[in-house]
Amino acid sequence: MTQQCLHHLQSLHGHLAGIHVFASEDDLLGIEITASWGHARILMQGAQLLEWQPENQPAVVWLSSHAALSPGKSPRGGVPICWPWFGPHVEMPHWPAHGFARTSLWDLSACERLPDGAYRLTFQLPQHRFPPDWPHATDVTVSHTLGAAAEIELKTVNRSNSMLTFSEALHSYFGVGDVRQIHIEGLAGCEYIDKANGSSRKRQAGNLALAGETDRVYIGTTSSCVIHDPVLKRRILIEKQNSLSTVVWNPWDDKANQLHDLGAEQAMRMICLESGNVVDNTLQLQPGETHRLSVRYSVL
Repeated sequence: MTQQCLHHLQSLHGHLAGIHVFASEDDLLGIEITASWGHARILMQGAQLLEWQPENQPAVVWLSSHAALSPGKSPRGGVPICWPWFGPHVEMPHWPAHGFARTSLWDLSACERLPDGAYRLTFQLPQHRFPPDWPHATDVTVSHTLGAAAEIELKTVNRSNSMLTFSEALHSYFGVGDVRQIHIEGLAGCEYIDKANGSSRKRQAGNLALAGETDRVYIGTTSSCVIHDPVLKRRILIEKQNSLSTVVWNPWDDKANQLHDLGAEQAMRMICLESGNVVDNTLQLQPGETHRLSVRYSVL
């Protein structure tokens, strides 16, 4: 299977320096990029960016050291794609949490090296890999542009004859020196749903600093965010387009220790800051309409 994937990549675009195909212990395939700007890995399952590490930096897009690359399970870290719903499905509880896109096998449809040395890889989720009871004909693609910055675009096209209602999120895990010492700029004054406190609705006062379990859905916000990290002496800028929701999550010590692929020590080294359209910001697409969610991550 690894050779088949490699041959497919080469047949599409010939040999691209700096790219090779890897396989996990459970035979999940992925693409690794090594270039002058740094290093990145993408898993074919879920079209999930696993890691993005600019040169001379600790990983910015972060993967837990306990993450398992196993069929049917989204690895703990990277940027899982939550689509076409976020959290549990309200009407179909037997459907998987956060949708089926993050655990489905995607096809690589394009791969190119750009003039600035970045690589752009585009993946498509084939219709035959949707659940059989999914009622809509839908085109879903994701493009990863990886270089000195990382850009992701998730595109949804409604090919059906009825309205498509869906939620989406790019569930980004960012590496930090110590989550207890960071603060996040860009959410001051925003309303949020505090899921760690009975889903009560509150409003953010000033910058966000974490002191315990945090699970917040900020709604109606288009703002960029900056993660200020005094330990690693860097700032991570998260810019987004066509996104009205920002989710901030860290389970903290006790809950992290209940997650076999995380643990308390690893939880202190990451923060999830997700861009999407969820809860109050759920989307509706008329037949033939297209929606694009895009983000850009960079280190300041």
